[in-house]
Amino acid sequence: MHELDAERVRDNLAAVRERIAAAARRSGRDPAVIEVCAATKYVPCEEMEALARAGIELVGENRAQDLEAKVAAYGERFTWDFIGHLQSRKVRQVLPHVRLIHSVASDSVLTQLGRHGGPDVEVLIEVNTSAEPSKSGVAPNEVEAFAARCPVRVAGLMTMPPLSDDPARSRPHFAALREQAERLGLERLSMGTTQDFEVAIEEGATIVRLGSVLLG
Repeated sequence: MHELDAERVRDNLAAVRERIAAAARRSGRDPAVIEVCAATKYVPCEEMEALARAGIELVGENRAQDLEAKVAAYGERFTWDFIGHLQSRKVRQVLPHVRLIHSVASDSVLTQLGRHGGPDVEVLIEVNTSAEPSKSGVAPNEVEAFAARCPVRVAGLMTMPPLSDDPARSRPHFAALREQAERLGLERLSMGTTQDFEVAIEEGATIVRLGSVLLG
């Protein structure tokens, strides 16, 4: 993704916020509690300036090395989250730069969080609500025990439902994640991407991870 236009991204962000507000109203929620996380996996470091000028505040990175490079270049211009698959050997590299890790899903990562995390570290547990063998994530019936083993604060849950052209197919996965978060007393729900974020908001998302609808 090259030559991002700040004005176009600003217009896209405004349109997204209108759609978020409408989805929130449909479910009786306050749109102010829903965060837009720009998924910047395919945005080169030199193009991040356009996002800052467009008013993007929260970005989510997928790779530890890209995160480090972009933080070095833009630092406090953004709030940084890590949204990609997290390898245990990358935990120490990621932790100093991010507000929140969305994708904690293995005991090896928990071990590294215990070694390198502090009292201010917050994470989300990635839950494989669809039981897809190809996907990472903790099985729904194992989340409570996994959270109890986590050595840092579990702030909420994250999921990625199966890919589908029909956003309605994501709804049961989002609803299941919300219900589990409610049972565990967790407030943050990272769910919903470009194709289904409005359904995710209707089902309780507090963070939506958006790529092409913002940047395209």
